[in-house]
Amino acid sequence: MKGIILAAGAGTRLYPASQPISKILLPVYDKPMIYYPLSTLMLAGIRDILIITNEADSDNFQKLLGDGSQFGLNIQYKIQYVQRGIADAFLIAEDFIAGDDVALILGDNIYHGFGFSTFLKQVLENKDGATVFGYRVKDPERFGVVEFDRNGKALSLEEKPSKPKSNYAVTGLYFYDKHVCQYVRTLTPSARGELEITDLNKVYLENGKLNVEILGRGFTWLDTGTQDSMLEAANFVRAMEANKGQLISCLEEIALYKGFITPDELENKLERFKGKSAYYDYVFDLINAEKSMQKVNF
Repeated sequence: MKGIILAAGAGTRLYPASQPISKILLPVYDKPMIYYPLSTLMLAGIRDILIITNEADSDNFQKLLGDGSQFGLNIQYKIQYVQRGIADAFLIAEDFIAGDDVALILGDNIYHGFGFSTFLKQVLENKDGATVFGYRVKDPERFGVVEFDRNGKALSLEEKPSKPKSNYAVTGLYFYDKHVCQYVRTLTPSARGELEITDLNKVYLENGKLNVEILGRGFTWLDTGTQDSMLEAANFVRAMEANKGQLISCLEEIALYKGFITPDELENKLERFKGKSAYYDYVFDLINAEKSMQKVNF
């Protein structure tokens, strides 16, 4: 399976903070925002990843993440020159997808929960159709909303409805089968000129191929599109890390314990960062622990 991070938005709701740089590169507590969606794909075991950026920030993303080899990944980059909606990402990435199954995550979405890696592995077992995730929110009119029947089966999807039929928002993480590019080509742009992800999900729903997984009480989903939600996310990360003494979305840690990279390889790639920050002190402690066979299980 391939993975895509859509990080091309202008981030106008965060102006002036995001005027000089993509909001996806702004820090959420102790690491750039993009670390969080990238960690989600890594937890799913996905190593071939395309990052879709805007033209102005492409070089900045590449400066930060390079080709991904320091995490045992293969990262490529493409540019969305015109904002044509989330579903447009699949047309931009069609050559990269190359008929494979694919996961798409929005660059400003953060997920956290115990056993999330195992949960994602189970989702990947579904090779037919699409899987999206529902999360209960207090303001569903801001999101795409899913309506369920009494048996928990998805009945309908609406994009930012004025009168939501449920309190369950469709979050910014989507898994699709090999037909996704074909289906996107059948979509008509919305009134705002975009190829809507909700319309793509409706195609799968109408074909009886849409699976909606509910992220329950054990999971946290944060959409960091505003100043308040950025602060909420930073406070959440800080509190969780202080409580457990473990970092959230540490890419090196995930790479190490997923077997994407060996301790020696990781140490060699990060040698120039040794002693530079608390983040890298944590990573070198992990490397030393791994060498001592004190392994942590995800």
